[in-house]
Amino acid sequence: MVADATFYLAVVGMAVASYACRVGGFLLMGYLTITPRLEAALRAMPIGVMAGIVAPSVAAGRPPEIAGLLAVALVMKLTRSDIAAAVAGAAVVAIGRRWMAAG
Repeated sequence: MVADATFYLAVVGMAVASYACRVGGFLLMGYLTITPRLEAALRAMPIGVMAGIVAPSVAAGRPPEIAGLLAVALVMKLTRSDIAAAVAGAAVVAIGRRWMAAG
């Protein structure tokens, strides 16, 4: 793959924007009082991010992605661990895609 300067500039720009969002959020949180409502919103954020990542794949309606979503829901219900659920979902999707490609 041959990349030109525009590609590298875009990658650097995205890295800077990502870093600025993380640092900005960290710095701004120092000025907020953590209320129960804000705490609940912050606790719900990982689920919202995961849903936003998974939704386009599930909307395509392919069986491996739907099975992965079900695996995520099941593991999350059983373990209450975001990381375990994400790993289980990724594994199910990878195995399902491999299985479909072989068949």
